[in-house]
Amino acid sequence: MLSIKQLQLDLGYTFKDVSMLKRALTHRSFAKSNNERLEFVGDGILDYAIALSLYQRYPELAEGELSKIRAALVNQESLAEIANEINLGKYLFLGDGEEKSGGRSRPSILADTLEAIFAAVSLDSSVIESLVVIEKLFLNKLTNAENLVNKDNKSILQEFLQANRISTPLYNIISSTGPDHESIFCVECYIAELNVKVIAYGKSKKEASQIAAEKALQLIKERNLNGK
Repeated sequence: MLSIKQLQLDLGYTFKDVSMLKRALTHRSFAKSNNERLEFVGDGILDYAIALSLYQRYPELAEGELSKIRAALVNQESLAEIANEINLGKYLFLGDGEEKSGGRSRPSILADTLEAIFAAVSLDSSVIESLVVIEKLFLNKLTNAENLVNKDNKSILQEFLQANRISTPLYNIISSTGPDHESIFCVECYIAELNVKVIAYGKSKKEASQIAAEKALQLIKERNLNGK
């Protein structure tokens, strides 16, 4: 495990009570005194922090667009990406079972821990300090947040895979049936490293590919949620 001094440097915040940070890093598999309650609080703080930042940064966007962007920024994948940027997995306190099953790199654990840290910062000092930490960690994503409004499924899938150092997917046309003006295309999306293979149908190659990408991403999310 790395020194938590480095983690505090990466967060841009030094804890007065380091035990608060250690609790935020403690998974339920390690001890009864763990980060679950902190994660509950941190989830609410994060939602508020991102909503406030988007409101201030993008006065031209409507409520629906802001909601869509916030959802994309605070989801598990986004949080896990940020957690990986600060090597959060290396600081976790995990039970033997989670350790052996790859818990240090599991997106759900990383996301929950990051939210617990936000709560720990607020309890150690103030909610304002936690907002500062969140703003720092999410700066790049917030700066380019408008791109999330119209981002297509293939782009979302590719960025998710790149963030997790996984090779880009292959899209193969399996078949094309029907007359030219009413063709139905069958496209396969294949991600070798994850052993993910899905097929989708559409009225064009582009439509079928987009649907296949969406299905592939959904399958990956379900596997992560189930701890596979």
